Amino acid sequence: MSSPNELTPAEAQVVKDLAAAYEKLTEQIGRVIVGQKGVVEQLLMAMFSRGHCLLVGVPGLAKTLLVSTVSKILHLSFKRVQFTPDLMPSDITGTDILQDDPDTGRRKFTFLQGPIFANMVLADEINRTPPKTQAALLEAMQEHRVTAGGQSYQLPEPFFVLATQNPIEQEGTYPLPEAQLDRFMFNIIVGYPNRAEELQIMKQTTSTYKPQLDAILTGEQIMKLQEIVRQVVVADHVYSYACDIVRATRPRDPGVPKWVPDLVSWGAGPRASQYLILGGKSRAILHGRLHVTTDDIKEVAYPVLRHRLVTTFNADAEGVTTDDIITKLIQAIPLPQEEAAMKVKRA
Repeated sequence: MSSPNELTPAEAQVVKDLAAAYEKLTEQIGRVIVGQKGVVEQLLMAMFSRGHCLLVGVPGLAKTLLVSTVSKILHLSFKRVQFTPDLMPSDITGTDILQDDPDTGRRKFTFLQGPIFANMVLADEINRTPPKTQAALLEAMQEHRVTAGGQSYQLPEPFFVLATQNPIEQEGTYPLPEAQLDRFMFNIIVGYPNRAEELQIMKQTTSTYKPQLDAILTGEQIMKLQEIVRQVVVADHVYSYACDIVRATRPRDPGVPKWVPDLVSWGAGPRASQYLILGGKSRAILHGRLHVTTDDIKEVAYPVLRHRLVTTFNADAEGVTTDDIITKLIQAIPLPQEEAAMKVKRA
């Protein structure tokens, strides 16, 4: 009999099926979105880990199109909210309205659901709206429910929020505080396409090309996979490696690399450690593996940590980014003895 933390043969087969489905997913998305394979993989990893994503990129890089395309392929409901300075919390969560009851003829309050009631919610330019409205969205992200008129309403499952930010235009914005940024599992950088990809984008979008999309996974299948992700095996040395990377970001922690206090004023908290492991589990599953490696941890370290590190004035003055710091950390933190021994044996 298998333990609660081990996959049954049937569940292991589901993982193998998902690896095959992932190939189909990327092929389907590629019919609409040119390039951005790393962005797609990170988005799916967060979804299977029950996490939310922050997408950072300049306008015109198809962030909205990507999210709506993924929702169609995964057969999920999708809502987009354009965040503006006058947006109120009730505009997102919903509100009670007074209506006539056809049975009694009396008036009563009825809850009218807001756009948050969808499987995938795109919060476009989340830093354009005041903190009160940001907080309403972030509360729903954490609790998976909203409260109005003293009543709680459960959000549909699976529930997944993607918020976008424009990294250039900062006038008239309300930057998310670090405590709220920490609610996002991944901070995904959406970059410019390369020349070949841009040429393909030009040809596709200026012609009569209309891609046909097929639904690959249902909401029920995604929820099952979210359960299976948490059962993927993680060896003790992988846990230790993830813990060492996160603890090395804290400038006041003993034993951190000597350069860390000069570049980092505040490091990542325990939530980062949890998301490193969950992200590693999801990546392993997407690649058809039933165990997590230190390479998985290295890959997810960037989207997990880049919004959880607060750089110092020295780092800003020298143009050192959080991604630069993460690269230095990966180079500085030695592999656990078990992993190093395995690599020597394979060599």
